[in-house]
Amino acid sequence: MLIPRRGNEFDFFNDMFMGDSFFDRGSTRLMRTDIREREDNYLIEVDLPGYEKENIEIEIENGYLKITAKTSQNQKDENEKFVHQERFYGECSRSFYIGNQVTEKDIKANFKNGILTLIVPKNISKTLENKKLITIEG
Repeated sequence: MLIPRRGNEFDFFNDMFMGDSFFDRGSTRLMRTDIREREDNYLIEVDLPGYEKENIEIEIENGYLKITAKTSQNQKDENEKFVHQERFYGECSRSFYIGNQVTEKDIKANFKNGILTLIVPKNISKTLENKKLITIEG
């Protein structure tokens, strides 16, 4: 047998999709992020599969870089019911402290193939005035 059985042996969907080892559960599946330190900057890569560039907002406020992504693709027919649903519909966000010296002009952002890439410089000697949005290229 390829799929281990637990509980109700006729409940194929629960065994396959709800088992602890098959998928990670909870919010850790959303916005998985890698941050790499380089000589002059930090490279931040955020997984955002299924999101459109227009629905991603990046802002700086009080020294925090905040990334917010929204999706509303839920095309549910009232005559249908989900047997299992893993795709996320709604809004998610992550924040990272980058300090008060970095401005929106200092950060480079690119979105390609579902991955948001940000380059944040290390040593900036400016002060942050207000909340500013960052433009995403690509």
